[in-house]
Amino acid sequence: MKLKAFDLGRQASSADVIYDALRDAIIRGEIEEGEPLRQDTIAQMFNVSRIPVREAMQRLEAQGLVVSERYKGVIVASLSHDQITEIFQFRALVEPTVIKLAVPLMTQASLDAAQRYCDAFAAETDPVRWGDLNRDFHTALYKDSDKKFFLSMIDKTNDLVERYVRLVLYLTKGMRSAVAEHQAILDACKARKPELAAELTRQHIDQAGKALVGFLRDHHR
Repeated sequence: MKLKAFDLGRQASSADVIYDALRDAIIRGEIEEGEPLRQDTIAQMFNVSRIPVREAMQRLEAQGLVVSERYKGVIVASLSHDQITEIFQFRALVEPTVIKLAVPLMTQASLDAAQRYCDAFAAETDPVRWGDLNRDFHTALYKDSDKKFFLSMIDKTNDLVERYVRLVLYLTKGMRSAVAEHQAILDACKARKPELAAELTRQHIDQAGKALVGFLRDHHR
C-alpha cells in the first residue's frame, strides 16, 4: 500500500491526519479501487490505536470513497458508469451556477492565481499533479462566489471522480483540449462575462464526463 505515514502517537488530531492521508492516496489513485484497508496495518503505520483509524474510515465512507463489505471489511469504492455519469451531470448543474455568481465578484488576485494554475497545468508532465492543478484552477475561479455549501459539495464530488479523470487525461491524450477549455473559461471571467463563463464551464464538464465514460466503456471497465 502506498501511503505517507507519520508517527502520530502523541498527536491529538490523529484521525484528521489519517483521514487526509487516506483521502489523498485514494483520489490520486495510489490506493486502487477494491483494495482493502486493514485497520490494524494502518494503525501500526501511524503508531496509533484503531480508534482514530476507525473514525477516519467512517468519514471516508460517508464521502463515498470507501465501502464496508461483508467478509472483506473496508475497501476502496469503485463507481459504475451510471454513477460517474450522474456525478458529472450534478457538476454540470452546480459549477456553472457557482462561476456565474463568482465572476462579478472576482478579484484580480483570484484571476491572477487562476492564470498561474492554468499555465502550470498546461506545462505539467507528471499525471499525478494534473488533478491538484485542475482543482486549484477551478477553485480559484469559484471561491469568490462565497457559496460555502456549494463549494463543499463540489469538493466532495470531485474527490469521487478525480482518480478516473487523471487516468483518462493520461490515456486519451486529453490534456490539449482541457488546457484550451481552461483558458477559454478564464478569458470569459477576465472579460466579466458570467453567462459565457458558465456555459463554457458546463460544456467543459459535460465533455469530460462523456469522454471518461466512453473511454471506460470501450475498455470494458
